[in-house]
Amino acid sequence: MAASPDPFSNLDFVASENSNQKEKFNMKKIIIITGASSGFGALTARALAKAGHTVYASMRETRGRNAPQVEEAKKFAKDNDVDLRAIELDVSSQESCDAAIQEIIAKNGRLDVVIHNAGHMVFGPAEAFTPEQLAELYDVNVLSTQRVNRAALPQLRKQRRGLVVWVSSSSSAGGTPPYLAPYFAAKAGMDALAVVYARELTRWGIETSIIVPGAFTGGTNHFAHAGSPADKARVAEYEAGPYKGFADEVREGFASIVPANADVAAVADAIVKVVDTPFGERPFRVHIDPTQDGADVVNMVSDRVRAELLRRIGLGDLLAPRDLTTELQSAA
Repeated sequence: MAASPDPFSNLDFVASENSNQKEKFNMKKIIIITGASSGFGALTARALAKAGHTVYASMRETRGRNAPQVEEAKKFAKDNDVDLRAIELDVSSQESCDAAIQEIIAKNGRLDVVIHNAGHMVFGPAEAFTPEQLAELYDVNVLSTQRVNRAALPQLRKQRRGLVVWVSSSSSAGGTPPYLAPYFAAKAGMDALAVVYARELTRWGIETSIIVPGAFTGGTNHFAHAGSPADKARVAEYEAGPYKGFADEVREGFASIVPANADVAAVADAIVKVVDTPFGERPFRVHIDPTQDGADVVNMVSDRVRAELLRRIGLGDLLAPRDLTTELQSAA
């Protein structure tokens, strides 16, 4: 399969000639990113801070098991002279989400970018996971975004400007190896939610970008910390039957198609580029997939079909964010 084209290749990185608009495009942004204790989240938080933004790296148990990560963030901020701040936020609690967002707004007077990154992977035969495990996985990967949105979107709508970034997965559209079904299903649910949310926010002047990482077997804790099925008896039945040793086959298969030079930092770099792109020019999707599992092809078609339907029913304006700052200036 041919390599995916650079999603930024046709973008003009020069801001509007209007000096006031250019200043707004280039201003330091106030950013919240969920699940920032490790992996994509931690890398992205640091990269955005180094790019000159104020970044709130959110995580739970900041005074407990994630206390070392809080200290690492403080050290990084000091060593690099950047504005990186850890903040307590448990995506499984609406109260926690509300408190964190309110704290950020109270300290800064605004919130510019929300990055949905929190998530969890599980690995094993689908039948061996209990329904309760699937519900928990859906909660972490999908319902968490709803809690954060309900906390943050009122402020972005009030501002009539903002950016919501969703860290999806190529598994929602590309090749899907077995033993990852619950995780793949949850990420597909998140992606579907992101697509429709995007259209409900454009008239508020809020943009959406969906980041689509492929399989990275190194540099993150996804596989190392993946959850396992609760029904060990069912797992044993699979291991004693025709799927004996299958888990190793899947892991080895994944590893065999990940290039040696695959760098998870590319995901963080892509998010920084999206955040720093001028309003109205940000790509709807960005794929970072070293395995080239085909998600870019499938998403290109599905996003085009969805866009065409919106045009057919007279809602084509939802495909681009409305610049309400310009409209308000014109009205004045």
